[in-house]
Amino acid sequence: MKQPIENIENINTAKAYSAKWQARFDFFDRYGAPSTPAFRQALKQLPFRQKLRVNMNLIAFLFGPIYLFVLGLWKKNISLILIMVAVYTVLIIGLAIAGIEFPRYLQVGLGYGFNALYGMSTNYSYYLKERKGDNGWNPFKGMRW
Repeated sequence: MKQPIENIENINTAKAYSAKWQARFDFFDRYGAPSTPAFRQALKQLPFRQKLRVNMNLIAFLFGPIYLFVLGLWKKNISLILIMVAVYTVLIIGLAIAGIEFPRYLQVGLGYGFNALYGMSTNYSYYLKERKGDNGWNPFKGMRW
């Protein structure tokens, strides 16, 4: 027969993070949001690879919308998708009115730009969700821009 659990609050419900995520979270805990001066100063002191690890998420850069859904950042993901749809719609309509075909280099440039938005905003957004309990709609909260 199984014994009932008496001290339910003593059970470890903390989520285990990889060393990479733990290092990012510790950096954000210590120096704050990317928009703060303390963060910028601390980031300047890091070696190049660690700067990239804190500032950019390669998986989010490559697989943006899918990865944000996997991380549970669906609100921020929907916001970014709506921003992309709005930008492309305005450009397509504007270029059609002007009688210009949508240039391939503009498509590629916008694609890389939106991938960079995913890569640069994911780490702090995930930190806000996991450590601060903030899973709002603003994908750029606390960012430098």
